[in-house]
Amino acid sequence: MIRPAELGPTLKKTRLFLVLGEEDCLRDQAIETIRTHRPSRSQDEHAGDRKSAAGDFSCDVLYGDETNAREILARVQEVPFFSTHQVVLLKWADKLSAKEGEALIPYISAPSDSTTMIVSAGKLDGRLKWVQALKKQAVVVNCAPLYDNQRLGWIREEAVRLELRLDAEAAGLLKELAGEGLFVVRRELEKLALYVSTKGTVTADDVSAVQGAEAGASVFDLSGAIIQGKVSQALLILEKTLESGEAPLRILGALLWQYRRLWKAKDGLRRRIGEAAVAKSLGITPYRQGEFFSMVKRVPLAHFPEVFQVFSATDRALKGAAAGSPHRIMHALIMDLWRSAKAPPRPQSPRERVG
Repeated sequence: MIRPAELGPTLKKTRLFLVLGEEDCLRDQAIETIRTHRPSRSQDEHAGDRKSAAGDFSCDVLYGDETNAREILARVQEVPFFSTHQVVLLKWADKLSAKEGEALIPYISAPSDSTTMIVSAGKLDGRLKWVQALKKQAVVVNCAPLYDNQRLGWIREEAVRLELRLDAEAAGLLKELAGEGLFVVRRELEKLALYVSTKGTVTADDVSAVQGAEAGASVFDLSGAIIQGKVSQALLILEKTLESGEAPLRILGALLWQYRRLWKAKDGLRRRIGEAAVAKSLGITPYRQGEFFSMVKRVPLAHFPEVFQVFSATDRALKGAAAGSPHRIMHALIMDLWRSAKAPPRPQSPRERVG
C-alpha cells in the first residue's frame, strides 16, 4: 500500500489501481496522477503516427451504483481505436454488488495492457472475494485521512507543487485548517499562489488576507461570525461556501470540529490550564490564539450540550428524507447556533459548578 505521492514508480509498471480511503482530496489527487500519466508507446510505432499528448488516450468514468459488471468489462476490454491507451475509472466501487464484483475477477487477474483501470472508494468490504482479488493484483493507494503529524508534510509538498515557500507561521495556520479537510487547505494554497509572488515567502498575514477573499472562507470566519452575533455575515459566508461547490456535510463536519475545539478549550480554562498549554494541545498557532480565545470566552460551557444536539439533528436531516434542500438545512443550522450563542445559559447543576 502506497500514498498518492509515491505513485510515480508504479505508473509505468501497472495497469490496475485501487484508490482507497475516506480523504476525498487524496483520492482525487491519486486519480488525477494516474489518469494523466502517458504510457510509453511501443518502439515499433511510426513517429508519424504520434498524436499530441492531450489526445493520447481517453477516460471513461463509471459509478458503482449506476453500472454493472457487463458494462465495466465492455469498457475495459474495448480496443481503443482513436487513441493508444484508455483509462476506465470506477467510482463508488463500494456500491457494486458482490455478485457484480465477482464477475470482474477474471479481468482483475489479467488486466488489458491497453487499459488502465482505476477503482475508487472510501471503504470496501475486505471479506468480498472480488475485493480480495483486487487488493492482491492492484497497486493499492492509501487515501485514509492524514494523522496530525503527517499534515504539515503534505502541505509543504503541495506548496512546492505550486511554487510557494511557506514560513513556519504560515505553514502552522494552514496545518490548523487541515482539520477542516485537505480540500480547504488546497483551496487556500491555490488562492495564495495567485496572491503572492512565487519569488516571495508566504507569511501568516498572507494566509489571513486570502481567507474570505473569495467564496469559501474558513470555518474560523464562519464560527467567529456566529459566536459574535453577526448572523448576516455568517449566512453570507455559508452561501458563498456552498456556491463554491463545498458539500454541506463537509461544512457541517468542519464546524463541528471547530466547536469541539472551543469546548475542549473552554473546559481546559475551567480547569485552570493556561491558554498557552490549551492552544498547544489543540494545535492553535500563536497567530490565531487571540481570535480563538476571544470566541472561547464568549460561549458559556453550559451551551455546548445543546450545540452538539443541533449538530446531530443537522447531520440526520442532511442524510435523511429532507436532504433535498441542503441549503435550507444549513441556513437553519446557522440560525440555531446563533440563537444558542446569544441565549442566556441554562442554570448549571451542582456537579457542573463543582467540576
